Amino acid sequence: MRQIGVCLASCPNGFYGTRSPDRNDCIKCGSECDSCFNRNFCLRCRSGSYLHKGKCMESCPDGLVPSDIKKECVPACPAECDSCQNSDTCTCCVTGHYLLHGQCHHTCPEDFEPNDQATECIPTVHCEVGEWSEWGPCSRSGKTCGFKWGEETRTRKVLQNPTPKGTPCPLVSEKRECFVKRRRCKPGKGQRRGEKKKHFNVQDKENAEVRRERKRERERESSDREDSENRNKTEHRRRRDQSRDAGTV
Repeated sequence: MRQIGVCLASCPNGFYGTRSPDRNDCIKCGSECDSCFNRNFCLRCRSGSYLHKGKCMESCPDGLVPSDIKKECVPACPAECDSCQNSDTCTCCVTGHYLLHGQCHHTCPEDFEPNDQATECIPTVHCEVGEWSEWGPCSRSGKTCGFKWGEETRTRKVLQNPTPKGTPCPLVSEKRECFVKRRRCKPGKGQRRGEKKKHFNVQDKENAEVRRERKRERERESSDREDSENRNKTEHRRRRDQSRDAGTV
């Protein structure tokens, strides 16, 4: 293409090319066009004008609004927007789309995930956990004595809960078998306070019942001895009376 005596592979911005059997020239676009297809059809407008059907306009027709990003006259809200602040910024999306930075997305970008309740793309958050605690005491059935083999436990805290698409949390509690030198439990050792009190209450009741039963046995034995003595006395009087009657005869 020829422009002012120079041949170019393509016309620069602000010019469009014309071809004929005799010559190929770069022709200047209209003053309002930054680039054009021909003198009557603009492709991009200069600052302060907005493109609409190949024309550059200072104000858009009814039903359209200027887009400073596209430099075009566009519908008041993009098709995927349910409501918008302007032609470039959505405030709410239609069903099946999610809002992110003023734009509606059918699929959320990488490192984001859909939130169906808010109909927004939210950052994907992965689980974070703290360091393991020290291993706890070796115990068995809640006791720390009276056995050789037991279990010990260690834990760690969840520092950050994950979002639904984030990496889930690993185990926060671990157990392992442990060995201790066997020793006898002292009375009540290894029991919780409530269990110890309950144990003593049951034992006290059993001891009281034993004491009452022994008392009843002693009372029965005493009563039996008195009955036996009374029978012996009665039998002795009867024999004595018989002897006296036989002597008289």
